[in-house]
Amino acid sequence: MSRYSIGIDLGGTKILTGIINKDTGEVETYIKKKTKKDKGQEKIIQKIINTIKNVLEENGKTLNDIEEIGIGAAGQIDREKGIIINAPNIDLENVEIKKILEREFNKKVYLGNDVEIATIGEMYFGSGKSEKDYVCIFVGTGIGSGIVQEGRLRYGTTGTAGEIGHIIVDLGGRSCGCGGCGCLEAYASRLAIEKRIIGALKKGRHSDIENYLTEDKPIKTSMIKKSLDNKDELVTQIINESAEYLSSGIASVINFYNPSLIILGGGLMNAIDYFYERTTELAKIKALPTPALAIKFKKAMLGDFSGIIGAALLKEYRKN
Repeated sequence: MSRYSIGIDLGGTKILTGIINKDTGEVETYIKKKTKKDKGQEKIIQKIINTIKNVLEENGKTLNDIEEIGIGAAGQIDREKGIIINAPNIDLENVEIKKILEREFNKKVYLGNDVEIATIGEMYFGSGKSEKDYVCIFVGTGIGSGIVQEGRLRYGTTGTAGEIGHIIVDLGGRSCGCGGCGCLEAYASRLAIEKRIIGALKKGRHSDIENYLTEDKPIKTSMIKKSLDNKDELVTQIINESAEYLSSGIASVINFYNPSLIILGGGLMNAIDYFYERTTELAKIKALPTPALAIKFKKAMLGDFSGIIGAALLKEYRKN
């Protein structure tokens, strides 16, 4: 008999909630809701609760069919107490999400951060399934990584290991959401690319991407891909710049940690082959020769679902 859990991926721009078959990794039903314009903790918490109710209703299952709920949030978390300490891109601070959801649904709740759950998803059913030692790097609203050694995630002394997005790549450079300056995330994340395009358009640069934009319509990955495929000068320039910065951060990881494999995921990586290929090519060139010869790259296999699959498997991972 199949076992099911609910997995939730709470990111800077969306909540993705799904019912997951824990034995196969199949996403039976999922719901995606935007969070970019949501302000206030109560509104976001209520939206999380609603997505759980909605996905059960749409699938036809009840809480009796669900073993537990797993959630990953973009930011600093307390795994043991189930608290989202600080999630700057989501406007959440010191939220006792475990207690709130357990009270609402009377099910055990497990909390991880967004990159942790995505790494677990790839570990069980994706590109890391047959691997023991690797680093997963996900490029989204921010940039984060999961470090896997001997088949186990490495959390570090304070549970915050893997924050590659906050490697300093430009001393005194652009402001970052963390409060610092010059972080990789401020140059190569999905959000940074969007800001660069919008800034250039406001300064009078023209781009093919303008054909897809309306006043209330945000820049989507599909728009960036179309403009890149059409050899648009502005978008090509910004993607190349981002690949330069991202590859520098990855080269630093290769030199410092000497992994055998790096798995790259996130919307841009999944959708735009050129961004993936250019980044990996430059990373090998910039890294020291010996570790560069040994490094392999893979794309994450599970796409947008790596997070909700991993969230649904948090209990399984932690009990092993």
